[in-house]
Amino acid sequence: MVYIAPVSELADLGVVEAAHALERGDASSRELAAACLARIRERDPAIGAWVRVYEEEALAAADRADRSAGGPLNGIPVALKDLYAVAGLPLTASSRVLDEIPQRDCDAWARLRAAGMVLLGHVHTHEFAAGGTTDQVGNPWALDRSAGGSSGGSAAALASRTAPAATGTDTAGSLRIPSAMCGTSTIKPTRGLVPMRGIVPLAPSLDHAGPMARELRDCEPLLAALAGVEPPDERRPLRRVALSPRIGDLDPDVADSLERALPLLDLVDVPPPEVSLDLGLSFLDVLTAEMLVYHRRFDHSRELYRPSTRGFLEYAEQRAMSAEEYAAAQIRRDEDTARWLDWIAEHRVDALVEPTLPVVARLRGDGYDEPFRDVAEISLTHYWNWVGFPVVALPSGVGRRSGLPVSVSLVGAPGADWDLLAAGTALQVELGTVSP
Repeated sequence: MVYIAPVSELADLGVVEAAHALERGDASSRELAAACLARIRERDPAIGAWVRVYEEEALAAADRADRSAGGPLNGIPVALKDLYAVAGLPLTASSRVLDEIPQRDCDAWARLRAAGMVLLGHVHTHEFAAGGTTDQVGNPWALDRSAGGSSGGSAAALASRTAPAATGTDTAGSLRIPSAMCGTSTIKPTRGLVPMRGIVPLAPSLDHAGPMARELRDCEPLLAALAGVEPPDERRPLRRVALSPRIGDLDPDVADSLERALPLLDLVDVPPPEVSLDLGLSFLDVLTAEMLVYHRRFDHSRELYRPSTRGFLEYAEQRAMSAEEYAAAQIRRDEDTARWLDWIAEHRVDALVEPTLPVVARLRGDGYDEPFRDVAEISLTHYWNWVGFPVVALPSGVGRRSGLPVSVSLVGAPGADWDLLAAGTALQVELGTVSP
């Protein structure tokens, strides 16, 4: 006998589960979209993940999907971070400063639309993606806690089961930080694998776009569509995993969860790479210099920014980084990347493992007061934007002290995205998933 989920439970399905339900005829895309829309009305008023919900457009897109034959994402609902341009619909970056109606889709959404995905709406970002808190959004695990940022709306929508799939961006950890805080999963792809054209930038040379879902297995078809590629049939197993040399002080719950994950991996003991593990101010200088270029267009309305975002821009102006200094920072990035690649090759390291964050979700409330308050949140994540390496992040349990989710990450060399997804999915089977 085939079990058919009640319509009220359809919103609980992940991407792969929902695709199977649609393929078997257990549910229609319209029923799936309607269930998500009903769940948004039920749960989101307390959480505030959604900026705008496009109910009529979503149901019309679902009807089109029901009339068409498609691939694994046809008819699957998705939430877009409020940086992803959708032709004819508002784009605000969760800010009073930006209010645009784009004329064309960003490339990433164009690919998801072509795959038959159903857009439910836009979800909140930390204003212009310039922070790790997204304090206007409550964490479904505890509404007084941060959902993380900058893709906080995406992670909160997933954790509250108002959407099975979401998109985000990541400049210093913005896919991974909210995923860790909300108990969901993601991959920050190799830099350049997913196009950024048409997505509101933070710092273009550091920005990555990618998928988010409750389980890593659901990120695979999303990444394939976003990247416009077919995933390889064969994956290289991670037979040699090194403990990251970048791990410092950890919250006790995070330390416990790391100890739980390590025995499940094939760990090797290797010396650390001969490369600086501390980026100093170089990362911040590059980020803010590039940020300033985009935001010059809004100089006439700078008073409308939240204080923290305005503080980033003021730092960039006061720093006044020269072209020579900027070029030197980019040369350093190239050298750092090369040294990591040399180390990986020399010691035959397939991946590194480290906690996604050294802390659990902080209390909400002050994330927009001033800039640079998210040092703890980005302390482990930002380095992998610097070198452009792919990273998968997945829940590693729930802290017994805090009652909040904790997360572990696997880091690989550029191009190892599919190997990391396969290994992370296998690890997730062992660690299990978490739910508020």
